[in-house]
Amino acid sequence: MTNCVHEAIFNTSVMYANGGRAIAAKCRYNKALLCVSVHYRFLLPNIMQIIAIYPGTFDPITNGHLDLIARASRLYHKIIVAVAVNRSKAPLFSLDERVALAKAVTPEFPNVEVIGFDNLLVDCAKEQGANVILRGLRAVSDFEYEFQLAGMNRRLAPQLETMFLTPAEQYEFISSSMIREIAQLNGDVSSFVPELVRQTLIQKFAEE
Repeated sequence: MTNCVHEAIFNTSVMYANGGRAIAAKCRYNKALLCVSVHYRFLLPNIMQIIAIYPGTFDPITNGHLDLIARASRLYHKIIVAVAVNRSKAPLFSLDERVALAKAVTPEFPNVEVIGFDNLLVDCAKEQGANVILRGLRAVSDFEYEFQLAGMNRRLAPQLETMFLTPAEQYEFISSSMIREIAQLNGDVSSFVPELVRQTLIQKFAEE
């Protein structure tokens, strides 16, 4: 591909410099471009096969999460939404419940798969064939922790890259912990989570 690009550049300058030979130079230029396009045609599918893993507790999944998933689904060949056990956070919903909710609110994205995991993220990414770890940054306060996490993941798995997406403005203040607290106090969370999640929250707190 490199040789073809060089040929295209060379013949372009000949076409402009040599007036009377413009037709012959143009032919060579078109041939070179054809060669470049053929290379890209075979290279592009490989570029587009990037799999991104989006890890989190998702307790519960929110509209902010879905915004990020929707945008990432347009950037990557496949998105793995990886729901972590995360025992240190004592989640409101069990792992199975969180996975089920995430699956239920993402059917419109054909390239999104939801899984649960209880091992190291880098090991999970390797098992899933992921090339990229996808993380959301809501505010400057998230950056220091995410920066440290990205550095550790890079040390554990140098082949993995971490990519950050910021949420849409209307979602940048939303967090799962805030949603849980509002719902527990009978507040209206309909603007922050899908309807199924809202109903599930009401039911969960009614059982307590």
